[in-house]
Amino acid sequence: MDAIMVTRFGGPEVLEPVTLPTPEPAEGQLRVAVEYAGVGWLDTLLRKGNGPAEFPVRPPYVPGGAVAGTVTGPGVAAEWLGARVVTRAPSGGYADTVLADAGFAFRVPDRLGLREALAVLDDGSTAVALLEKTPVSDGDEVLVVPGVGGLGSLLVQLARDAGAAVIAAVRGPEKLALARDLGVRAVDYAAPDWAGRLPGLDVVFDGVGGPLGSAALARLRDGGRFSGYGMSSGAPTALTDADRRRLTVADMSQLPEFWPDTPRRIRHVLAETAAGRLKPVVTRIYPLREAAAAHEDFEQRRVTGKLLLRP
Repeated sequence: MDAIMVTRFGGPEVLEPVTLPTPEPAEGQLRVAVEYAGVGWLDTLLRKGNGPAEFPVRPPYVPGGAVAGTVTGPGVAAEWLGARVVTRAPSGGYADTVLADAGFAFRVPDRLGLREALAVLDDGSTAVALLEKTPVSDGDEVLVVPGVGGLGSLLVQLARDAGAAVIAAVRGPEKLALARDLGVRAVDYAAPDWAGRLPGLDVVFDGVGGPLGSAALARLRDGGRFSGYGMSSGAPTALTDADRRRLTVADMSQLPEFWPDTPRRIRHVLAETAAGRLKPVVTRIYPLREAAAAHEDFEQRRVTGKLLLRP
């Protein structure tokens, strides 16, 4: 099978196309012919050797995990054979064929495309979980940073639909326009004193960390809520004891809490997307062999919405 391997920690150039033996499923596994593989911030951090301690990896390894495709043989129960599914591949998703746990494979509704289903598998279920942990309500001033990435674009929609006054923190005119198309306000964090232009905030959802996260954190009113779910900058937002006293904080340690109830959330976002109530943004699909270019564009923030690979 065709796959991508991280041969050593480093820049996008360490992503190398390889040919590997096609895996054979064991009992309880499905073999999936991959049509799309997801790319996320965690993939890039792990590739550089900067991933969170909860995700230990050592090269060489096949990166990624989230995939959409069709269940193939051999030895597959008739109820699964030919099914369109989204799932996670424990041994890595940047490949044209993967094995998945049958207990964590989700059928894609007939009226929903595979790429849209994949775009909400991880990001949509995480957005739902974030809002369950840090709810928003009518009139809340809410900032989402980044606001139009794969997860951010879904989170702003869900918060908007909950009645919040949502501001998407983005960079550049294209992303400002996209945020407005999603029905929310937008601010360009590349502008000088961008955070100073914000109103006092009730809630911040921070997927960037570093200086951007700190600037957003400083705009929270006393009694506000801070949800840190990512560190695409390479470091989480620094929280002081004073921050934790004046705010309700859910930091990166909240993420493992989400996993046990993930299947319920995945089924929910698949149904919402199929019904047209949740609209994933997929703007770029790269051939699998161009995974290095995909990572480079992702890290340079040249793309909006969800970025996918196609074998």
